[in-house]
Amino acid sequence: MATLTIHALYRYPVKGFSPERVARAELETSGYFPGDRLYAVENGDSGFSASVPRHQPKTKYLMLMRDEALARLRTRYDDTTTTLHIEAEGASYAAKLDTPEGRAVLEDLMRRLLPESLRGEPRVLEAPPRYRFTDSKIGFVSLINLASVRAIEDFVGAPVDPLRFRGNLLVEGLEPWAELAMTGAVLEAPSGLRLRLTQRTQRCAATNVDPVSGVRDLDIPWTLDARLGHRDCGIYAEVIAGGALGEGEGLRVVG
Repeated sequence: MATLTIHALYRYPVKGFSPERVARAELETSGYFPGDRLYAVENGDSGFSASVPRHQPKTKYLMLMRDEALARLRTRYDDTTTTLHIEAEGASYAAKLDTPEGRAVLEDLMRRLLPESLRGEPRVLEAPPRYRFTDSKIGFVSLINLASVRAIEDFVGAPVDPLRFRGNLLVEGLEPWAELAMTGAVLEAPSGLRLRLTQRTQRCAATNVDPVSGVRDLDIPWTLDARLGHRDCGIYAEVIAGGALGEGEGLRVVG
């Protein structure tokens, strides 16, 4: 049986903001990647309701596809205090996202830093239980094949940071683009965790933005289309049996 190796694990506590690397994560059956897309910043009235949450297009929120200035912020979320720590323009901010005052800190910062991006009042939204602000309705966990990222580097003739693709699991051990043919396959971790691969991930203009500089310096979706006839890189997965994942561990293809 084929085995993949987990190179790195990432979460994105606030949609469109900084990735956070984690050494280990405990995933629940039918759940999302822990700490992932817990919050989003609404860009004008989105129609989102916490009491009756329905998936909304990412265009309703501030996000990298249009708002590359977000990549120039450095943020870190503290789970124990529900506080987002932000470094922006040489200053530091702390936004306690479970309080109106704390959310106002982040909202005021967005008004000041992204005035041309705003279509209305920015508003910090918190995901209710069993909901996340993912791009896809089935985006429970996302997997990035690092060999595919290296193939894109060959296409564009420049380094490509895997964090452009904002995945949860970065894996080694597959041939380039092999993940795209694995829909329906099941991956098993040493803990007993099982992931069923569900749908290829179509890429948007967010991948054109360098995650460190915030510069829109490549055209990855167009390049994929021109070279491969599609815009897919990576694959979504659903947790069919809960358990732990850790950096350096193997994932066996068992089905």
